[in-house]
Amino acid sequence: MAGAIASRMSFSSLKRKQPKTFTVRIVTMDAEMEFNCEMKWKGKDLFDLVCRTLGLRETWFFGLQYTIKDTVAWLKMDKKVLDHDVSKEEPVTFHFLAKFYPENAEEELVQEITQHLFFLQVKKQILDEKIYCPPEASVLLASYAVQAKYGDYDPSVHKRGFLAQEELLPKRVINLYQMTPEMWEERITAWYAEHRGRARDEAEMEYLKIAQDLEMYGVNYFAIRNKKGTELLLGVDALGLHIYDPENRLTPKISFPWNEIRNISYSDKEFTIKPLDKKIDVFKFNSSKLRVNKLILQLCIGNHDLFMRRRKADSLEVQQMKAQAREEKARKQMERQRLAREKQMREEAERTRDELERRLLQMKEEATMANEALMRSEETADLLAEKAQITEEEAKLLAQKAAEAEQEMQRIKATAIRTEEEKRLMEQKVLEAEVLALKMAEESERRAKEADQLKQDLQEAREAERRAKQKLLEITTKPTYPPMNPIPAPLPPDITSFNLIGDSLSFDFKDTDMKRLSMEIEKEKVEYMEKSKHLQEQLNELKTEIEALKLKERETALDILHNENSDRSGTSSKHNTIKKPQAQGRRPICI
Repeated sequence: MAGAIASRMSFSSLKRKQPKTFTVRIVTMDAEMEFNCEMKWKGKDLFDLVCRTLGLRETWFFGLQYTIKDTVAWLKMDKKVLDHDVSKEEPVTFHFLAKFYPENAEEELVQEITQHLFFLQVKKQILDEKIYCPPEASVLLASYAVQAKYGDYDPSVHKRGFLAQEELLPKRVINLYQMTPEMWEERITAWYAEHRGRARDEAEMEYLKIAQDLEMYGVNYFAIRNKKGTELLLGVDALGLHIYDPENRLTPKISFPWNEIRNISYSDKEFTIKPLDKKIDVFKFNSSKLRVNKLILQLCIGNHDLFMRRRKADSLEVQQMKAQAREEKARKQMERQRLAREKQMREEAERTRDELERRLLQMKEEATMANEALMRSEETADLLAEKAQITEEEAKLLAQKAAEAEQEMQRIKATAIRTEEEKRLMEQKVLEAEVLALKMAEESERRAKEADQLKQDLQEAREAERRAKQKLLEITTKPTYPPMNPIPAPLPPDITSFNLIGDSLSFDFKDTDMKRLSMEIEKEKVEYMEKSKHLQEQLNELKTEIEALKLKERETALDILHNENSDRSGTSSKHNTIKKPQAQGRRPICI
């Protein structure tokens, strides 16, 4: 009895100790996850759980986003999850998205998962036209997206129409030109075929390197009013704060780089930007909601911190991540080289096999033809021999008849008739017998010549038969397969060695390998500069090619602004548009 009471008490105490939980749904760019969270969890607890699940270490770029009355908000790390103004219906939904953008994706994004999440998010923003992208750049970006998804182009697999169900271009670009989906696919495939050999992470990084130069990349826009009540747009990005005309989101009217801002603050709905140079007037503006001011301040603080962090030495964690990324890149490069060598050896072996099969088939055909020629020669020889024999018999028969005619003539002469009539008849018969004998002699001579000719033809046929037999013998005695080059031995196992100790993985590379890798990286940089120049030329060619199909009446305001910027500056780069107002940053601000 006492034992039952004790067990009941321990069960009830255990039940009381179990924490209350609620369900949270996390939506990433390519997946959905659900977690059971404790009621007391703060935003950091949930955020860290999501990052661990994804294997993400570059956490400073990301956040958990939710929506309050059509306004975007981000989960605060030091505040309880349920204390936020979120729906209490389970599951509570958050979107795991990039909150801050890098200045240079290639240098700052280390992990492959980080690159992939940025690629998916930027691609969606371009397709949703939240980032303006000119038509020729849209085609190039689409080709890198196809390379990342399908791998190397293979005409036997990627046949006409394989992109029919893919969303690759903004609808604005499609509607701007009189081009069919097949024509767009043809141009995208032409670029796609040139990206052979690029892995998925390399294609996604090339996509981001092109996208980061677009004017609206990484910019968060907010509707504001200045002190005069003029409607403006505030843009916050990795480089600073920018003031835009509401009708022109491409080129800012004025910019405040982070290193030229002394202080940012807000009171109620009024926001104040104090430049570092005290000679420049303080810029003040108002937003429609207090919640928007809080969001602007969050983005300003986060972007400013990352801006200053980039200009300092990397932390130990970042250095470790970059070292691991370099080792992983080197390992993948060596693996790709090994696979490329194996593929090349396999292709060479297949080509050698095909050549041997072709030669074997050719030799079989030659042997068949030689056999047929030999059989025809034997048949011809037999026919000629039979014909010669018949001719000889005919010649003998004619000679025998000629001899009999001669004997008859002699007999007739010996028994001549005394009477004149008999004599005349006998002379006539003698004459006829002589003519007949002459004809028989000529026929006999002709048959003899024909027999000689047939004998000569028989000899030639037998000579041809002998040659055919000799050729057949030569063909059958040839070696069937030529000597093949020995297949190179597989790589020795000590080229790349790694030791697995506990849960850590390390790679040991020789100095010569790392020096060679450094030289290859330098070479890749030079090649990248050349490719960038070639890429710009190709973009200009594509733009010129499709320009004739453009429908001018369908151009949007952003298209017109982009073309005007391109005509003025030659190239429409995000950095070009930002630097111009910076040069005027010391002047008094008048908006």
